[in-house]
Amino acid sequence: MKLHLFRKALPLAVGAWVMMGTLAQAATYLPPVHRSGTVDYLTGGIGLDESTAIQSVSKKWPLTLEFAIKDKNRADYAAGVHIVMRNAHQHPALQVTSEGPFLLAKVTPGDYTVDASLAGKTLHRKVVVTAGQPTKVVFLWPTGTGVSHS
Repeated sequence: MKLHLFRKALPLAVGAWVMMGTLAQAATYLPPVHRSGTVDYLTGGIGLDESTAIQSVSKKWPLTLEFAIKDKNRADYAAGVHIVMRNAHQHPALQVTSEGPFLLAKVTPGDYTVDASLAGKTLHRKVVVTAGQPTKVVFLWPTGTGVSHS
């Protein structure tokens, strides 16, 4: 009987161990969490490890913003994006410059407007954050944004 229970418990224990290792590895590559006013946020995603880590935890954050520049048949990630997020009363909720193609924010549920500026081109989005439902918004600039022509 004890052997039978051990055989059933062993796969669960191994699965938990693997999961803990995966979560610990993701945490290793996550950029630090910052605070602006009442909003906790993290930004980054440069490099495969950090990008993968951010994407793996994004479902635990109320809001994920992703930044990219269209490049013919694909999109290239963008960094250095200036973000201004305002609540429904048009009060600033978050003002920050991204350190990579992702920004995760712990904002309260509600309606927001987000202005994302890159190389003098600003994209505007209306965003609704609902409790318990992670929201993802992608900002895609046109081809050539941020490219200097000499």
